[in-house]
Amino acid sequence: MAVKEKPVRLGYRAEAKWLIGSPSKIRPVADLVRMRPYNEAIAVLDHMPNKGARLIKKVVASAAANALDRNKKLDEGMLYVKELRIDEGPRMRRVWFRARGRADMQLKRMCHISCVIDEIGKVEA
Repeated sequence: MAVKEKPVRLGYRAEAKWLIGSPSKIRPVADLVRMRPYNEAIAVLDHMPNKGARLIKKVVASAAANALDRNKKLDEGMLYVKELRIDEGPRMRRVWFRARGRADMQLKRMCHISCVIDEIGKVEA
């Protein structure tokens, strides 16, 4: 009989879906905070003027709140941003009326942001 292995804990997650914002504009902001301590990541996002920084900050803060709620022994200083993915969502197509009776298609791009926060110094099996 095979011994069942325990599933590896993947940290504490949060997701935000169908956010209006181009993934290509939000990914450079995500690159700045990936693999950083939680306090440092929030400080970086607070001082950035980009719309993507506000969106990412909400998801990172939500993941940290999930971590602190599920494990009462944790503190904000013990967390870091383990994974931060910006995936492409659907595109809203809108008619953009132009001169001389013409029309173009305007694409409003959406993205899905998913964040995993974990403890600093946790050894992965």
